[in-house]
Amino acid sequence: MTRWLVTGAGGMLGRELLDVLSRDPAARITGLTRHALDITDAKAVRAAVAGQDVVVNAAAWTDVDGAESAETAATAVNGRAVAALARACAAEGARLLQVSTDYVFPGDARRPYAEDAATGPLNAYGRGKLLGERAVAELLPDLGYVVRTAWLYGRHGRNFVATVLARAAAGEPLRVVDDQHGQPTWAGALAGRLVELGGRALEGGAPAGVYHGTASGTATWYDLARAVIEETGGDPAVVARASTGDFPRPAPRPSYSVLGHDRWAAAGLPPLPHWRESLRTALPSMARAAVSVR
Repeated sequence: MTRWLVTGAGGMLGRELLDVLSRDPAARITGLTRHALDITDAKAVRAAVAGQDVVVNAAAWTDVDGAESAETAATAVNGRAVAALARACAAEGARLLQVSTDYVFPGDARRPYAEDAATGPLNAYGRGKLLGERAVAELLPDLGYVVRTAWLYGRHGRNFVATVLARAAAGEPLRVVDDQHGQPTWAGALAGRLVELGGRALEGGAPAGVYHGTASGTATWYDLARAVIEETGGDPAVVARASTGDFPRPAPRPSYSVLGHDRWAAAGLPPLPHWRESLRTALPSMARAAVSVR
C-alpha cells in the first residue's frame, strides 16, 4: 500500500490526480483542498504529511496577474510554503513532487529550455515558483522532484481551451495571440505522468531533480485555438490573429516557453505526447464536463 497526499486537490490538476490514483487499488489517497489544508500553515502541513509516502503539491497561487500587486502573498504560497512542505517530507522520508512552471524562464530562447537551463523569471509569479523550486533542491536533494508544466488545460476550472469552446458555442469572435510560443498541456496527461514518476521514485528508478512536464511539439495560442475549433468540427478560419501588445496585462509573459524533455529518459519514461494528440484525447471529456455543468 502506497500512501499518497495530494494538496490542492480541488483544482484542475488536483482533481485529475485523484482520478488517476483512484484506479490503483494499492494506493491509499488523501486529497486535501485549499480549504482543508492551508499550505502556508507549517504546523498543519507537518500533520498532513505525517505517514505519507508521496506528496504531490498541486496547491498554488495561480493568478499570474494578481501576483504582480500581491507578490508577498503569492510568494508565501508558491515559495515559502513549499519550503515547509519540503521540511515535512524530509522528516518523514517522503518523496515530494512539486509542480512548477515555465515562467521561471525569461522566454528569450530560440530552442527548447533544458531542465538545467539558466532561469530568469519575468514576473512575480515566476519568482515565487522559482523560490519553491530552490527550496525543494536544497531541502530534499534526494527525495525532491520539480515538474515544470505550462499552458495547462482540462475538464475542471477556467482555462484557455474551455474558454475557446464556450466562445465558439456562443458564436463570439475569437482574436488570439500568435506571438507567444509554448506547449499546450492536458492536465489528465500530466496527472498520469506525475503518478508514474512518484511510483518510479519509490522504486528508486527516478533520480531526484527537475523534469519538464509539458506536451511535445510547439504551438502559439492562435494555433491552439484553431486546433480546438477544427477538432470540434468548426471552421478554424473564425480565429483571428492578434499580438501580445493587443492585450496588455499586468504581468509580462515570456514569448518563448518551449521546454525540453531529455530528463525523462533517466526515469525510464518517454516525454508526454504531442500537444495535438493530447488535445484530441481531452476534448470529448471536456465537452461532457461542460454539458454536466449546464
